[in-house]
Parts: sequence; structure tokens; C-alpha cells
Amino acid sequence: MKKVIDCFKEDNPLIQKKLREVSVEEGLEIATELFQILNKRKDGIGLAANQVGINAQVAVVNVRKPIILINPKVIKQWDEVSYYEGCLSFPKQGIRTQRYKNIIVKSADVESQYYFSGVDSAKNAKGTWETAKKHDSHQRLLETICVQHEIDHLMGKTIHDREKKLEPVIIDERI
Repeated sequence: MKKVIDCFKEDNPLIQKKLREVSVEEGLEIATELFQILNKRKDGIGLAANQVGINAQVAVVNVRKPIILINPKVIKQWDEVSYYEGCLSFPKQGIRTQRYKNIIVKSADVESQYYFSGVDSAKNAKGTWETAKKHDSHQRLLETICVQHEIDHLMGKTIHDREKKLEPVIIDERI
């Protein structure tokens, strides 16, 4: 079984490279292996193929439920949000990033589109899915961020490319 490449210790020539598109069949095989790696490690919620040395636009996410992304495309994104995130390829290093609370994604393995949202639900929502602890707004936002993180990997971007750098405050002492 492959392992996640620690970019601090080993060279990963795929980590900053846009990956190749694959067939749904090949993508599902790779996704199975990615889920096996995640399950064995027990310390991650998402994994992209290039993190384990595979040149394929395939990623998996497992926050609220297992999600497979094959040749994913972000169709729409809105409502920027700052988020502190980590990465299995850069262990023990967190980065404050700029992401979106809402995204619509198309994946080759499903006919419809995914809508991920970390926005709070309406106060009068009646569905049990809105009140279940594992489906609260924090989990939904985490899932939305994770999907963006993994899609970035497939396009050759890392959390360092999304880093939100704070601007220094300049005080005008002449006032």
C-alpha cells in the first residue's frame, strides 16, 4: 500500500503539478486505495492522489460521509471565509487560508452536481439532518473546506498557495 509523502522529508514531484484526468473506472479504483490509506492512518479527513504519488485527478473526503471526487471542477463559489487548516503532506504545520463557505462541484462519477455549504441553517429548520450533531454547521464547513483543499491538490496547489497573509497595520503618527 502506498503512503502519504511527507514533503518536509521527501521529494514529491506531483505535489505542485496539475494531475491528469482519468476514467471513472480508474478513478474509483484509486479512490478505494485512498480510502484504505486514510482508514489505516486514522489522522486525516481527505486525501488526493498526488499526496501518495499517483498522477490522477482523484480525491476522497470523509467528514460527514465518504465522498469521491473524480476529475472535479468547481462550478461556482461564494462567501469567502478565513480558515486554519493543515495537510497530511506538510505535517504539524497549519496555515490560515482563504476559502469559500459555499461551493458547487461537478465530479465525473455523478450526473448531478455537489453543493457544499458551511452556512448556518435556518433557525426553524425541522429536518433531523439539521439537528444531528454530526451534521452541524461546523461539520458542514469543515467538509466544504476539505473539498476545496483536495481539489486544490489535484490542480497542483497546496495550502501555502492559499495562505492568507495579514497586512501590517501602519499607524500615521502625524495625526
